[in-house]
This record gives sequence, structure tokens and C-alpha cells, in this order.
Amino acid sequence: MKRLLQTPIVLLLAAAPASEAPSPAAMKATVTALVGFGTRHSLSDPTDPKRGIGAARAWAKARFEAIGATCGGCITTETIARTFTGPRAPNGVEIVDVLGIQKGSDPNRVVIVGGHIDSIVGDVMDSKADAPGANDDASGVAVVLEAARLLSRHKFKATIVYAVFSGEEQGLWGGKLLADTAKERGWQVSAMLNNDIVGNSVGKDGVIANRTVRVFSEGIRNVEDLKGDLARRANGGEDDGPSRALAKTIDGVAAGIPGGLDAFIVRRPDRFGRGGDHLPFLELGYPAVRFTVAAERWDGQHQYVRTEKGVAYGDTIDKMDFVYLSKVAAINIATIRRLAGAPAAPEGVTVAGALSRDTTVAWQAVPGAVKYRVHWRRADTQTWSMSRNVPGATELVLKNVPIDDNFVGVSAVAADGSESLVTFAGPAPRK
Repeated sequence: MKRLLQTPIVLLLAAAPASEAPSPAAMKATVTALVGFGTRHSLSDPTDPKRGIGAARAWAKARFEAIGATCGGCITTETIARTFTGPRAPNGVEIVDVLGIQKGSDPNRVVIVGGHIDSIVGDVMDSKADAPGANDDASGVAVVLEAARLLSRHKFKATIVYAVFSGEEQGLWGGKLLADTAKERGWQVSAMLNNDIVGNSVGKDGVIANRTVRVFSEGIRNVEDLKGDLARRANGGEDDGPSRALAKTIDGVAAGIPGGLDAFIVRRPDRFGRGGDHLPFLELGYPAVRFTVAAERWDGQHQYVRTEKGVAYGDTIDKMDFVYLSKVAAINIATIRRLAGAPAAPEGVTVAGALSRDTTVAWQAVPGAVKYRVHWRRADTQTWSMSRNVPGATELVLKNVPIDDNFVGVSAVAADGSESLVTFAGPAPRK
């Protein structure tokens, strides 16, 4: 099968200097270093300085510290830890997440980008065998570190948390640890971007998929109770929960990157019957999505490294495409840049207009917003198609836009044009 031509990475961020574009070479260096630890199994030796999960986490921490040093300490490094016990760790194991934290001018509002550092082979309990974990998920860690390297050069309203998770393969424990930490610290999480298996462009049986990346998101929120679920269904908002709004934003961001990847928005929280570190965030009500390659290579996932009948098994670095990976990173970075630079998404967005040709939209004021953008679309479509800017007000009457036939949402916009997620409008609470 003929391979499609790759677009040079320097074209990915046309609005930014070439030095601001993700570097395939830098990301390959990250993956190479992580593979070099032999195994990163969560139950491997945490104290060995050269092999295993402890050495890998120490290396990631040192990378955050080095990046922080280049920007005068704009990124601080932190580790959080908790002991978990489960079927894949019956005797318990300390799970440690490594965080790089870039504080914004609104430090309590947070945008999180993460990937898991741990790896496994065919036997999930085998912590001794080589488990290179190049694509699953050194690729995601490479996205996180590259985002930190490039975004550390700039200042943002929101705090950016660069997260390297452990324990994903044992039970999504690293994701749960950070989600619980976010709740305990009272963070206002605007978005969580999980990058897991994002570095190959050739899938099983040689399928070539180097132009698309999948973005998984929930529609109706996991945390909505039956009353909230029924209200959203009655209002027609099944496709417009916060995580789906995040996915749609990513789709628009990706479309604006010349020569980049198309974001294929998959309307379910994760791959069928499977999961990732974003799911614990959904369980706490935070907007979260998962990035994953368009065509997975299952003979390279959770396999002992070997060759059988001419098939090379194992998650090795030779199966990766670093130009493709850098394009995934470009979408992440552009999305973080937009959301961390924007105000928070509006709250209390309501619509009224029953028995009328006009629709009245209202919302609560958002600190730092210089204007708002009211979006609407026909009720038989999924993508916002029309919008109107509203400076200095928190209400707008849309003339000849009947509420029965249209959906409405509102975003907040900063002085530099950075725009928040769109909050779907519903009926005002009954008094």
C-alpha cells in the first residue's frame, strides 16, 4: 500500500514562528529515553536508578525542572502519591504522578494535559520483562513535555498542569489520583486533554492513517443525575455537554492548522469497552477528552517483544511516526493556548422564546471577558454555524431565530481573541 505524503511540520502552526512548532526530533528523544528504562511497569522497582518506573519518573521530573529553569521558574515541579490496591496490584502499590505546573494569572482555573508513563507486556502482572511502551504511552508523555517546552515561553490566564501519570495499566489510578487532587484543591478545571497511544500512523495489517487523530468525548455528563439527564434530553443538549463542547473546540482548532490532522470526533467517552486516564475526570464532572491514533496497531500493544511467523510483536519505537506525533502535539498545544488564554466558560446560560419567532439569550458575567459570542445552529445539525459578538452586555435577543428550530450557546472572549468553550443554553430555572 502506498504511503501518503507527510506535510512538513514547519507548516503546522502558520501563525507562529518555526521555533514554536513541535519538534519531531525532540519528541523522538523523549520516547527513546523512556524506552531505555527497560520497563516502566507500575510494580517495577521504584528505587533502581536506571531501570523501572522509579527511574522513569525521576527522569520526567528532571525534564520539567530543566524546562522550568529555561523560563525563570515559570514551571514548578511536584509529585503526588497514594497507595492503591486492586486485582492488578493485590499487595498494594504507591502510585506517583509527576506534575509540571505553570501558574496563570487566574491560578485556580486549570487546563490539564496528560499522558501515562507506565507500560506493560502480555502478562499485566509481569514487572520484570522488557516493556518498551513506546506508543503506549511514551508518545503521550512526549506530547506533555513538548507542550511544556513550547508553552512555557508564554504567559496565560489559566494555570496549565502538565501531568505524567502512573498506574494507568493497573486501573487508571494515576488519573484518579490527579482528578481527586483537583477536587481537593478546588481547581476549576476548564479542560483535561488525555493523550494515550498517539504516535503511530500505520495500524494493524498495514492500514495507513496519517491524516486523522481520534478525539473521544462524552455527550451527556457522567455526573448528571436522572433529573439533569432528563432536562438535557428535553432541551436537546445530548451533543453539547462540556466534554463534547471541548471536542468540538478541538475539531475547530485542528481545522485551522494548515497541513495538520483532521480531528475525528468520536461520540463516546473512549474506545468500545476500554478506558483511559480521562475517565476519572469525567466521573467528577470535569470536561475531558482522549486523543488516540486513527488506526491502532494491536500487535504493538501489551505484547512481549518477539517475532512469530514473520510478525514483529511489541510496543517498540520503530513502529512510530514522529512527524504524525508532532502533529498531534500541535493540536494539543493550540487548544491549550486558546483555552488557557481565554476566560472561563460562561455559567447560567439560558434561553427563552416559546411561542415566539425571537429567542432571548442571557448569561452570567465572566471575569476577564471583553465580549461574549452567542452561537446558534439549526436543530438538525451538530456544529455551530452562526454567531454574534456581544460587548458590554449579558443578554441578546436573536430576531427571527425561533427557539423551537435552533440550538444556542455562549462563549467568553479575551482581549487577544482567545475564546472559551461554548456553554449550551437551557431554560431558566423555575422559581
